[in-house]
Amino acid sequence: MTENTADYDTIVVGGGPSGATAANDLAQRGHRVLLLERGFRIKPCGGAIPPCLMDEFDIPEHLLVARIRSARMVSPRGEAVDMPIDGTYVGMVDRDEFDPWLRERAQSSGADVVAGVFKSLRYEGEQVALTYQTKDDNPRIITVTARSVLGADGARSAVARATIPDADKTPWVLAYHEIIEVPEDQNWAAYDPDRCDVWYQGRLSPDFYAWVFPHGRNASIGVGSAHKDFSAKASVAALRQDVGLTDAVTKRKEGAPIPMKPMKRWDDGRAVLVSGDAAGVVAPASGEGIYYAMLCGRLAAHAIEAFLVTGDARELAQARKRFMKLHGKVFWVLGLLQRFWYGTDKRREKFVAMCRDPDVQTLTWQSYTTKKLVRRRPLAHVRVFFKDVAQLLGLARA
Repeated sequence: MTENTADYDTIVVGGGPSGATAANDLAQRGHRVLLLERGFRIKPCGGAIPPCLMDEFDIPEHLLVARIRSARMVSPRGEAVDMPIDGTYVGMVDRDEFDPWLRERAQSSGADVVAGVFKSLRYEGEQVALTYQTKDDNPRIITVTARSVLGADGARSAVARATIPDADKTPWVLAYHEIIEVPEDQNWAAYDPDRCDVWYQGRLSPDFYAWVFPHGRNASIGVGSAHKDFSAKASVAALRQDVGLTDAVTKRKEGAPIPMKPMKRWDDGRAVLVSGDAAGVVAPASGEGIYYAMLCGRLAAHAIEAFLVTGDARELAQARKRFMKLHGKVFWVLGLLQRFWYGTDKRREKFVAMCRDPDVQTLTWQSYTTKKLVRRRPLAHVRVFFKDVAQLLGLARA
C-alpha cells in the first residue's frame, strides 16, 4: 500500500482539549483528520484556565462561566489564607460545554468527528490500520487506515499501552468531583462565587488536595488521591458538609485517573504519538491540565505535520522535546513540592502558611496566568527561596 491510499493522514483518538486542538490544527492545514471520541463523556476537572489560553487558542469569552479573583488555601487546622489575584483573573470553564465546542471547531475546520471506542491498531507497511467500535444503536467494528495516529485518550491511554514501552508505569491519582447547583441563599462566608477554595487536609486527601471551584451558578467539588483504599466519594461528602452544600442539587458525578508525571517517551518511533493526559502532562501539585493538554496537542500537531511532510519518524519526538523545554522545569519543581509538602498535615500547615507571603502570591499568580517563569523580580525569588528553606528547617512559624 502506498501512503496516498490511506483513508486519513491522521487519526486522533480522544476528543478532549488536547485531541480536539490537534485535530483542529491539522485540519486547518489541509490534512485529512479523523477525530475518534469514545462517547463524549465529561472528565472530572476543576475547570481552571489561565487568561493566556484564551488568546493562544482563540477561545471565545462566552465559554467562561466565571472569573476567579482570589484563591483560599485551607490548612489542616482550618486556617484560611486568601491569595488575591491583582490585575488579572483565573478563568473557569465547564467541560460539558468547553469540550464539545472544541470538537465542533475541529469539525468545522474539516475533521471527521466520530463517536467510537478504540480497539486496536496494527501496521500495514508504512500505514497504520486502526480498528474501533461505533457508539450507536447498531454497534459495528470498523477499520480505517492512516499515515499517523495521535493518542489523546487520557491517562492509562489504550493507544499508549498498545504502542509505547512502559506506558502503563506512569503514576496517577484518582480524581473525583460532583457538579452541584449553588443555592441562591448560600452562606457566602463559606463559599464565594469569585473564589477558588483549596483544602490541604489529610482527612480529605492523604496525598493531594480537595477543592471547591465556582462555575457560575454551579460549582465543582472534588478531590484527588493516589491511595487505592481512599474513598473519594466520602471525602467529597465531608467537604460538601463543611461548606454547607450537602443539600444542593447534584447535576453530575465524574471520576477518572489523572497522570502526575510526563512520560519519558511520547512516540513509538514509527507513526504513533500521544499527547495530553495520555502523555502525562498534568502539572504535579496543582493538577492543572487544560492549558498543558492544549499546548501539547498543538505541539503534537506540528510534529505530526513535519512527519507527514518528510516521512522522518524522528520528527514525532520533537513534540516532547519542545514541551519539556518550555515547561519541564516547572513540572520538576511542582513534583518536588507535592512529594514533600503534601506528605503530612504538619507540612501542609507550613505550606499554607507560606501562601500568606506577598512574594509567594505575586510570583504564583504571575507564573500561572502567563505560563512563563517570572524573571523580572530576582530579589523576590531569593526571598521566597530563603523563606522556603526556613519552613523546611522549622525556623519559621506555621
